Amino acid sequence: MSQTLSTRRNETAEWWRSAVVYQVYPRSFADSNGDGVGDVNGIRSKLPYLAALGIDAVWISPWYPSPMKDAGYDVSDYRDIEPIFGTLAEADAMVAEAHALGIKVIIDIVPNHTSDQHVLFQQALAAGPGSPERERFIFKPGRGPLGDEPPTDWQSAFGGTAWSRTTNPDGTPGDWYLRLFTPEQPDVNWEHPDIRAEFEQTLRFWFDRGVDGFRIDVAHGLVKDQSFPDEDGMPFPLPLGTAEEVNHPHWDQPRVHEIYRAWRKVADEYTPTRAFCGEIWVGRSDRLAAYLRPDELHTAFNFDFLMTPWLAAPMKAVIDETINSHAAVGAPPTWVLGNHDLCRPVSRYARPQELVQPLDRFLSHYLPHPADFASGLRRARAAALMMFGLPGGAYVYQGEELGLPEAEAIPFAALQDPLVVQSGGENLGRDGCRVPLPWTSAGETYGFSPEGAEQPWLPQPTAWADLAADTQDGQQGSTLEFYREALRVRGQRAELGDGAMTWITTPDDVLAYTRGEHFQCWVNFGDAPISLPEGEILVASGELTAAGLLPRDTTVWLAV
Repeated sequence: MSQTLSTRRNETAEWWRSAVVYQVYPRSFADSNGDGVGDVNGIRSKLPYLAALGIDAVWISPWYPSPMKDAGYDVSDYRDIEPIFGTLAEADAMVAEAHALGIKVIIDIVPNHTSDQHVLFQQALAAGPGSPERERFIFKPGRGPLGDEPPTDWQSAFGGTAWSRTTNPDGTPGDWYLRLFTPEQPDVNWEHPDIRAEFEQTLRFWFDRGVDGFRIDVAHGLVKDQSFPDEDGMPFPLPLGTAEEVNHPHWDQPRVHEIYRAWRKVADEYTPTRAFCGEIWVGRSDRLAAYLRPDELHTAFNFDFLMTPWLAAPMKAVIDETINSHAAVGAPPTWVLGNHDLCRPVSRYARPQELVQPLDRFLSHYLPHPADFASGLRRARAAALMMFGLPGGAYVYQGEELGLPEAEAIPFAALQDPLVVQSGGENLGRDGCRVPLPWTSAGETYGFSPEGAEQPWLPQPTAWADLAADTQDGQQGSTLEFYREALRVRGQRAELGDGAMTWITTPDDVLAYTRGEHFQCWVNFGDAPISLPEGEILVASGELTAAGLLPRDTTVWLAV
């Protein structure tokens, strides 16, 4: 019954409203050829594992040709596959094989910037100042008598100025170009019709090959204030209470919505339905919902939920705010606990939650705090079950189903994230959540690569052998079997996925909600075990007490 209902949901025109999507970070998922880097054929080999997990779709982080200055988010060709990952033919085969298993395929698109090796940027550099080729990017003369000061005070998301200076063909210093991330990631100029046409052509290229949707990187970027004012210390996200007409000069500009209305028209040309999910960091539910109007994006990650500490009151508040703001535009919420940019939930929840600040996303923010990883895993499992019961869709980052913590002891010399360099080592970056997965408890790379292969591109913690997929497979109570059971039951219950929910009145440190007449979810954030209503236990994130009480940091689904 589970497979039948899940398949039926996945074949509907609005499959994205209820989908559970599994994120694959290709470099770290599975290595088929022994070079120490994951690849497309590695993904293909694990599709049966994903189907058995019970997910509806897979999202693949960038697999395009790239110099890998930012782990593939510096794209040099949007219509091919990076050779280290495989070939276009292998990608086509992967999409077909996923579809045969009832799994939709979503891929990343990076529209805010290209690689500096992209042909359009190379043309812009070669053509020189004032050329039509440079108008496709954002070049500006510098300030100061010699033009040796950046055009604005804008800051890179990775630290330091957001501008890099060029050198003219005669060797003299030239104009500056905008790059809100690394120097190798020049921002494109979305005012230029060539850029709009280029990306719409890319959408069609992949849609025509059967891809079911795109996750949009930095979707709140793209459009810049054309007067190029200084930031003057303006924070982003804009604080609550900021006047509606106030906008940041390069994040969440109002005209970005024009782009997504055009993209939606492209997606709507296709059957079955293609869908978009935006990576949108705006910090305010009304501004997030604006991207989800009926003629724009289908879904957006709920980062406010992800950043909420494991405390009942703030968790209830963010769920309410999310559901209400999304309902105002007719969009389903999209819940998420982690991804390739963020400290893994096991480690995030292992710290004292009263100390967690909303923007404590990266590992370096957690190292000073004492950790209880048993509590972190218990809370991560409880959070996942609570999330899977909420209205809408959900994303699972690879390894969450194994209960992997952040890799917090990577040698400094092995770190590869540009965040480390650009922050002067103050931020230890995102490598800790990107370490290659352990598939087997034995072997030199825990099954990530064939035996005798090159060492993985990031070192794996030895403790992960106990968390390997083969260790947990069939093991009652393991995190892997817990995820499989939760998704199996979710697929069986017609009231789960998209739809309405109602809160149940509970003590302050307990959250409980209903979905339909016969389903309840109970979550205990407090220290004392609590009694449950009469009903059949469908799934529990941990064992109940001997007296049948729900202990702390545990979630249960009931049929009542």
